[in-house]
Amino acid sequence: MKAKIAKWGNSAAVRLPKAALEATGLQAGAEVDVVVEGRELRLKQVARTPHYTLEELLAEMDRLGPESRPEVVDWGPDVGAEIIDDDYSRGLIPAPSGGSRMGRPGADAGTRAGRRTARRRTHRS
Repeated sequence: MKAKIAKWGNSAAVRLPKAALEATGLQAGAEVDVVVEGRELRLKQVARTPHYTLEELLAEMDRLGPESRPEVVDWGPDVGAEIIDDDYSRGLIPAPSGGSRMGRPGADAGTRAGRRTARRRTHRS
C-alpha cells in the first residue's frame, strides 16, 4: 500500500488507508510507537497495561481463596530507621504544623521568581 506524506503545521503526517487500519485492528486516535530502523519507519501498537481497581483485586483474591495467598515472610524484628517510637507515631499528639509550604498563600515568596520580582520592585526609582 502506498501513502503520501503531507504537511501538518510544523510537522508531517501520513494518512493510513482504511485497509491498513482494519488489518492491524487500529482505529483513529490510537497511540502508536514510531520506530526508526536505519532509513525505515515502523509504526507499532502501544501495548496497553490494564488498570484494576482495589475492589477488583480484592474480589479476585476472594475468588482464588486462601490457598492461593503467598506465604508470609518473617523478616525479623524492626531495627534502625524502621523503628519510629514517638508521641506522634503513637497518636498522642496531632500532626506538627508548618510542614510543607505547598498550597499556602505566599508560598512562592521564597522562590527565585518571587525574590527576583521583589528585588526589581525595590531597585526601581
